[in-house]
Amino acid sequence: MRAPRLALGLAVVAVPLALALLGPVFAGDPGPRATSFTLGDGHWLGTDFVGRDVWRQVLHGGRTVVVTALAATSLAYLVAVPVGLAGALTRARRLEELLMRPLDVLLAVPSLLLILLVASVFTPGATGLALLVALVNVPDAARIVRAAAGEAAARPAVEALRMQGETRMRIAVGYVGRSTLRTLAADAGVRLTGVLYLVSTAAFLGVGVAPDAADWAVMVDRNRTGLFVQPWAVVVPALLIVALTTGTNLLFDAALEKPAPGRRAPKKPTTDRTAPQKTAPKPEKPELKPDKPAPQPDKPALKKGRPRP
Repeated sequence: MRAPRLALGLAVVAVPLALALLGPVFAGDPGPRATSFTLGDGHWLGTDFVGRDVWRQVLHGGRTVVVTALAATSLAYLVAVPVGLAGALTRARRLEELLMRPLDVLLAVPSLLLILLVASVFTPGATGLALLVALVNVPDAARIVRAAAGEAAARPAVEALRMQGETRMRIAVGYVGRSTLRTLAADAGVRLTGVLYLVSTAAFLGVGVAPDAADWAVMVDRNRTGLFVQPWAVVVPALLIVALTTGTNLLFDAALEKPAPGRRAPKKPTTDRTAPQKTAPKPEKPELKPDKPAPQPDKPALKKGRPRP
C-alpha cells in the first residue's frame, strides 16, 4: 500500500511543482495583449481579465506561492523547535510558563484575522507575508514539539544521560530531538498544506502581492468575473493549488507509513517416509502371580453311627 500511495503523491505533486519551479524559464517574452476573456488566437488557455495569455501567467504564478509557503514553514519550525524543546526539558516552572503562555495568547487570535490586521497597518510584500504566516504558525508547532518532547524527556534514559554528565544540548538534540522526528514529520506535512492554503487565501485577498501580479491565487481572484465566459483562467490555477496541497499530503503519508510485517506460515514437521521409523518400546506388563489360598483349619472328624433318639 505504501508504494502506490507514494507513486500517486509524486504524480499529483510533480506537475504543479515543475510548473512553479521551471515555468518562468520556459515562459518566454510576453506577447501583445488581446481581448479580455477570449479563447483561441494562439492562446492555449485563452486570455485573462486584461487580455494577457493565461498559459504564460500560469508558468509565472507558481513560484511565489511555493517559495513563500516553504519559507514560512521553515521559519515557523526554526522558532518552534527550540522553544518547544526548552519548555519540555527545563525544570524551572517559571521558564516554561514564560515560554508557552505568550504563545497561547497568540494562538487565540485567528490566523487570517491577524494577517489582515497587520496588513491594514503595514503593506507587506512576499517576504512580509512569509514572516506573518510563519508567526501565526509558531504557537501550534511549538505546542506539538513540547508535547512530543515532554513524553521523550520523561523516559529513564534521559535521567541516565544526566547522571552520566551529558550536556543539555546533547540530550536535547541527540536523544529527545531524535525521538520527536516522526511526530514533527507528520506535522510538517499537514502544516505545509495549511500554509499553502493560507498564503493562497492572503494573496486572494490582496495581501503580499500586487493586484495584477502573476500569482495563482491572484489569478483566481481577478478572473472569477469571467468564469462562465473563459473558465480556464480560474480553473487551471485553482486545480494547480489543490494538486500541490493534495500531493504534498500524500507524499508525507506515504513516507511515514510503516510497512506491514509479513506473516510467516508455521513450519510443519517433515517426515521421511523412506527412512525406517522408530517406535517407542511398549512397557512390559508385570506378570501377576496367583495368590496362594489361605490355609483352612482342620475340621473334626465325625463318628459314623446311629443317631441317638
